[in-house]
Amino acid sequence: MTELSTPEFDHDVSTAVVTGALGDVGSWVVDRLADGGVHVVGIDRERPEGVRANAEFRAVDLTEQAATWETIREVDPDAVVHLAAISDPLVNPATRVFENNVTSTYNVFQAAGRTGTDVVWSSSQAAYGALFAETDWAPDYLPIDEDHDRRPEDSYGLSKVCSEEIARTTARRYDVTVTTVRPATVFTPDNARARPAEDGTDLTDEASGGNFGSYVDVRDVARMVEAALGADHDGHEAVCCVGDENYLGRPTRELVEAVCGERPDDASLEGKQSALSNAKAAELLGWTPEYSWHDEDAADASGPNWL
Repeated sequence: MTELSTPEFDHDVSTAVVTGALGDVGSWVVDRLADGGVHVVGIDRERPEGVRANAEFRAVDLTEQAATWETIREVDPDAVVHLAAISDPLVNPATRVFENNVTSTYNVFQAAGRTGTDVVWSSSQAAYGALFAETDWAPDYLPIDEDHDRRPEDSYGLSKVCSEEIARTTARRYDVTVTTVRPATVFTPDNARARPAEDGTDLTDEASGGNFGSYVDVRDVARMVEAALGADHDGHEAVCCVGDENYLGRPTRELVEAVCGERPDDASLEGKQSALSNAKAAELLGWTPEYSWHDEDAADASGPNWL
């Protein structure tokens, strides 16, 4: 019999649907929730081989409304965790990215709303617009928080902005709680470490990935999902999910200046502090990052996973 762990964050969720359950983030969320005693129904396009304690898996195409609604209604979960998406617009047709992400999110949220089920889901840092920008992009102020203007130019970031509006509409129409998580670049501890050297090399190309080296460990993303399941808020709230410092090993102000030519007048950053703010996560969810890229035990982390 599998020994269960005590959840770090209190919640009253007994059964949860997790979409994108076989993905780089979803698989960690499934494990964390199942290990903590939640019965997880994982949804993906395919079912995995083998058996996992406290979890079952169903193959569902979330762009199909009837199948999505039927599955969530049948499971009747206490919460839906929506993590399914096509996340890389550089290797996928733009139309496919946009249509898949927006349609699947709409179907999942409508099903959750109609059954009175609260939702935690993953938006993205890409919603701000810098990650895949074709034109020059600079922050209005630093650190970037949840209220910063969102102005994407790519299909992925646009799909997340549209999906955030779906989230707000769902919370408003069906009176359910929806927590939008905006992860920075996600690193996982599965593969060989890959990062730029801190040797004075010109890192502007790396930094121009759109978030000035902001990142979060996938285990911290799973922790935030658990925290959000017990969140004490009404309606819709968006929360950035990001580590305390950048992973490029440079003062963040220097990275901003290297990419943008200058930094905004309102730039209250110290040292390697992340360009994205996690202050709201601490205040609203009681979440702070636990895993640092610069810790010795993070030396085998892989990256990046552009969320």
